[in-house]
Amino acid sequence: MLEILDTAGTEQFTAMRDLYMKNGQGFVLVYSITAQSTFNDLQDLREQILRVKDTDDVPMVLVGNKCDLEEERVVGKDQGVNLARVFNCVFMETSAKAKINVVDIFYDLVRQINKKSPEKKQKQKKKSLCVIV
Repeated sequence: MLEILDTAGTEQFTAMRDLYMKNGQGFVLVYSITAQSTFNDLQDLREQILRVKDTDDVPMVLVGNKCDLEEERVVGKDQGVNLARVFNCVFMETSAKAKINVVDIFYDLVRQINKKSPEKKQKQKKKSLCVIV
């Protein structure tokens, strides 16, 4: 299960968010490059994920959205790169509107999830085998 955690409107869904975090296998942390407040909320959001998951090793991608609005940028790309370094995760800039790098986020996150739990992948393959006697 992949979870997309957008910092916009987070106050409204606090109760459900813990459940999503507990069950999620990978997370996309999204902020708007045009709104500093969304970037500022990421540290707390990540800490909550790690606390709920009770581990420091959670597949994650940090995403600066709205890269098509370069003229309205208030969060520098270097800020995203540096935060991803601190979080020890992948960083990408995207535009959901212009469909820039959107699919790549999910490809990368699924790769991280599969890499983290290859034993589950192997067990599923064994279950799908057919034996004819």
